[in-house]
Amino acid sequence: MNKNYTETGRTLQKQKTRNNILTSAKKLLQKGKDFTLEDIAEDANISRATIYRYYSSVDVLSLEAGLDWQTKSPEEVLEPLNGLNTQQTILGIQDYFNNLAYNNEKAFRKYLSHAITTNSEEGKRGARRVKTLSLALQNNNLNLSEEDSQKLIVAATTLMGVEALIVTKDVCGLNNETSKSVLNWALEQMLKGILS
Repeated sequence: MNKNYTETGRTLQKQKTRNNILTSAKKLLQKGKDFTLEDIAEDANISRATIYRYYSSVDVLSLEAGLDWQTKSPEEVLEPLNGLNTQQTILGIQDYFNNLAYNNEKAFRKYLSHAITTNSEEGKRGARRVKTLSLALQNNNLNLSEEDSQKLIVAATTLMGVEALIVTKDVCGLNNETSKSVLNWALEQMLKGILS
């Protein structure tokens, strides 16, 4: 897995297009007016065919734009964690994304249910957790190989966000507090194992 995969080539272009669409949707949402996918395509200066590859309905685009509006950029997530050691930073990242998921659970569940049942680009979500963790590990303070750093990013990502919430609550039957506690414990244990 190449660390720069999401920052190069076709993947970067797809992410830029997706971000452009979300920016236009947020701009129109702020105006408080109803809009169509065609309105977004025109505002984003992309074709109607392109927007339909990314979003099959204005409802899911509006929902994602609303969630995106509330979600900090990777740099903003890391800002208050500046000065902490790498382990504390990773746990802080988990705390941010888990609190975001729990505080917006209904919206995330609704968006996720739609995203996983479609074949369009909208199922390929923003990957902010991956980017935030990548930025946190870019100095390689844990002395991991590139391959092990990428594995840590993937493993840590599975312990945060709406997907982890769904597994711990729906599959394991935990309440919010216990769910957060177990996910935090799991990441702490994983990091202890890596650091020993």
